[in-house]
Order: sequence, then C-alpha cells, then structure tokens
Amino acid sequence: MRFGPGLRPFRPGRFLACILALFALSGPARAAETLTFMTDWVAQAEHGGFYQALATGIYARHGLEVKLRPGGPGMDSQRLLAAGAIDAAMGSSGFFPLNMVQAGAPVVAVAALFQKDPTILMTHPRDDVRALADMKGKPIHIGDPSVNTIWRWLKSRYGFEDRQIRKYTFNIAPFLVDPTAIQQGYLTSEPFTATKAGVTPRVFLLADNGFLSYSAMIMVRRELLERKPEVVQAFVDASIEGWYSYLYGDPAPANALIKKDNPEMDDATTAYARARMLDYGIVDSGDAATLGVGAMTAARWEAFTAEMKQLGLYPADLDWRQGVDLRFVNKGHGREGRP
Repeated sequence: MRFGPGLRPFRPGRFLACILALFALSGPARAAETLTFMTDWVAQAEHGGFYQALATGIYARHGLEVKLRPGGPGMDSQRLLAAGAIDAAMGSSGFFPLNMVQAGAPVVAVAALFQKDPTILMTHPRDDVRALADMKGKPIHIGDPSVNTIWRWLKSRYGFEDRQIRKYTFNIAPFLVDPTAIQQGYLTSEPFTATKAGVTPRVFLLADNGFLSYSAMIMVRRELLERKPEVVQAFVDASIEGWYSYLYGDPAPANALIKKDNPEMDDATTAYARARMLDYGIVDSGDAATLGVGAMTAARWEAFTAEMKQLGLYPADLDWRQGVDLRFVNKGHGREGRP
C-alpha cells in the first residue's frame, strides 16, 4: 500500500514507545505544597477571602494544600509564627510586623488584604459628637490591648487624655444602656450587635480619620520566604483571588466553611460584615484600586512607622523594611475579578 506525501504506515510498537517516552519526560505528578495559615480570631466574614480561596479550590489550583487555622482567645498567632509552629498568620494591624522587627523575630509581611483598619469608635446618635475631635474630654470605653497603640495615636492626633479611658471588657451592654457612652469596636461587628439590640450607632472609622495602619496582612516566616518564594507568591495570589471572589462573587462557599469552623456564626452577621467591607472600601480602595487587592507601598509604611516612632512606640532606628517585603503584591493580580 502506498501513502501520500508525509504519511507513514501505522506501527503499534513505535506508537507505544512514543507514549511511554512522553510519560517519562513529564515525570510524576507534583505534590501540592502544604501551608498552615492562622487567622487572627474565630472564623468570621473578616476572613472571608481566605475561606473562599479554600472552598472554591483556588488554593488547590495554585498547587497549594492550605490548612486554615482559626485564632481565638488565648491564641497568640505572633508567638506561634515566630516559634515556627505555623507557616503564616494574619496580622491584624501595622503594629504586628513592627513588633516582630523589634523582637528580632524571623517574620515578614508580604501582603495587606485590608487597605483600611476596621477599628472604630461609635456613639449613640447625639448632637454634641459629629467628629472624632468632638470626643475630646468625654469618657471612652477602650480595650486594654489598644491603650498603648490606638489610644496613643488618638491622644497625639486629637488631644485625648488618659482620664477619658473607661475599660472595655468586650461586653456591649454598658454602651447600650448609656446614651452618653463612646466605645471602641470593629466596623463589621459591634455596630451590628448594637443595632440588633435597638441602638443604631454613629460610626467613626479611624482609617477615614488619618489612621494609616494596614490590616489583615499575610505574614510568613522568613525561612519559607527565602526557601520557597514561589509558594509564598502562590499563596498571596490565590488569597487575592479569593478576596475578589468573596466580595464580588457568590460568598456562599466561604460562608459555609466559616460556619463549619464557627457554628455560632449566622448568615445575618456574615452578610452585614461583608456589606460593610464593601461600603467602606476596607479591602478594595486606596492603592488597591490601581495596584490590586493586597497592595502595600513603601511610602505608607514609612509614614505609619514614622508616626508611631514619634509617639514613642518604637525606637528611632527601627527599620520597617526588615519586616515587610513588597515583591509579592502591587502587580494588579486578580483585578479581572472586580465588576
């Protein structure tokens, strides 16, 4: 039998040899990289993008097997990360990386999923308080962890005084019964609790009043950063995609996992928190509008650190660059997920 130009007779033996050669070249399937990431509190909507990336297979598509470990009372993620008990952790504020630098811990922040820190002060509706400056001299309920951080910033920026401090025990009842009360809180939490109890509070977001801290940062051990930068990049990229999906897509997959990890969480609470993150641009605003979710800039880190040094929180020679790496963000990754 004759064949046309370029054609050859089919030989089963040669065909099988070619297939085997291809398999030999491709090698065994590459195992997924395992990474344990600890959040800063019990599972909630404020962790939604991470849970979305897990629930929808985004992490898996990036070659990662991610274990999300919820935080909670008595769980010190900074200490666990510094000790190497976990691979990565969520940093709640810009103080976390600076604390790590000051302590000499081998930990680096590589992304900031919240452009705005969600910390607020809230009041009952009242005519004598229309801005943060109006709170000067008035009693304010502040949690102990904030006395040496946020409170010192408020004192410097707005002239608050220590005599104004009233202890906030994370029980909202005193606020509810006192129409003159002012209380610290989280944009996505305390206002909803107050509203359900019959008080619609007036909310003052510190980030909209000059507080420069990033929040919801991805912090990793320096060893992982140096040994497997591609794994760090994969985790950052997948988390960014997860946040775009959670905010602008269907949040149901993440919310189901959140409720699995935290059975006390309900649909109304997660819906409220997600809506506030969108309304106030907690995730997608500022530099993130052009650089993409997760953005961090040297200028902002420099300004935040300089202000905290002026308040005496850190020594003058502390270098924020020892605890921050900008190589993994500011690339516009995932922006196609924005409507």
